[in-house]
Amino acid sequence: MNEAFKQDVDKGLSSSPKQLLSKYFYDEVGDALFVKIMNMPEYYLTNAEYEIFTQQAESIINAFEVEGEALELIELGAGDGTKTIELLKVLQHKADFTYIPIDISQNALDLLTERLSKEVPGVKVSPLQGDYFSVLSEIKEHTARKVVLFLGSNIGNMLDHNARRFIQQLTEQLNKGDKLLLGVDLKKDAGIILPAYNDAQGITRAFNLNLLTRINRELGGNFDIDRFEHRPLYNEVLGQAESYIQSTAEQDVYIEATGKTYHFDKDERIHMEISRKYDDNAIKDITADTGLQLKQKFTDSKNYFADYLLAMQ
Repeated sequence: MNEAFKQDVDKGLSSSPKQLLSKYFYDEVGDALFVKIMNMPEYYLTNAEYEIFTQQAESIINAFEVEGEALELIELGAGDGTKTIELLKVLQHKADFTYIPIDISQNALDLLTERLSKEVPGVKVSPLQGDYFSVLSEIKEHTARKVVLFLGSNIGNMLDHNARRFIQQLTEQLNKGDKLLLGVDLKKDAGIILPAYNDAQGITRAFNLNLLTRINRELGGNFDIDRFEHRPLYNEVLGQAESYIQSTAEQDVYIEATGKTYHFDKDERIHMEISRKYDDNAIKDITADTGLQLKQKFTDSKNYFADYLLAMQ
C-alpha cells in the first residue's frame, strides 16, 4: 500500500472543505486520460504551446546559449513528450546533451522512453523516477550546464504561495548560469478557458472521477462513482480555473485502509485542482527573490500561452 497516498486521502477527506491532491490523478488510467485531454479540441493549452515549440524551437535553443557546451536538458513531468520532441529534433544538431525526464509516474517515463527511441533515435535519454526535488538534488553537482523545462502550465496547479515556494526550492538545486523554461497559460476570457476543463466528450470528468476509482482499488474505498459529478468553475477575480467533484446526494463513504467513514452532504464538493492563469506581473511575483532573471518570453500567435526563459544569476 502507498502509505503517503493513504495519509493524504485521509487528511484531505477529513478537512473542511474536503480536498484531494491532484498528483494522485496519475495512475496508468489517469496517464492515458490526460494524454486524451491534451488532444481535446477545447484544450487549447497543448496546441498553443506546441505551436511555440514547432515555430520557435530554433529561437528558444539559441536563447539557451549552450551551443558547443555539454548540456543536461531536465524536464519536470514530461508527459508524452509531444512538445519536447520538437525541441530535441533541433537541439540534437546544436549541442552535446542528455535529456533527463523526471516524473513521479514510472509508467509515463516508460512510454516516453519508448516513443523517443522511435522519433528521435540517438538522443541520450536518462529518465529518473521520483519527486522532482529529491532527484534534482542528486544531479545538482553535475558539471554540465542545466536547462530545466517545466511546461504545460503545470506551475498553474499551485496556489501562488506554493508556486513561490516551488520556484525557490527549484532554484536551490540550480547553479549560476542554469536556466528555467517555464510554460504558463495566460489570462484571457472565461469563454475560452472554461471549456478546456469541461469538454463535450467528458474526458476531463473521467480523469477527475478516476481518482475515486483509484481510492477504491488501492485503499479499499467504496465510493459510488455514479453519485459524484465533475464541477469545473472559473474564478475571474483570482484568474484561475477550479475543478471539483460534487456529491449528488447525502452519503457516507468508507475506506478500509484508513478505517474511517467520511460523510458527504448533498452538493458537497471535493476540491481537486486549480489551474492558475498568468501575466507578466504574476510571473515576476512568483519568481521574486529567487535569483532568476527573465531573459525572454515566447508566445503563440493568439497570445494564449507563454514560455518564459529565466536564468540563474
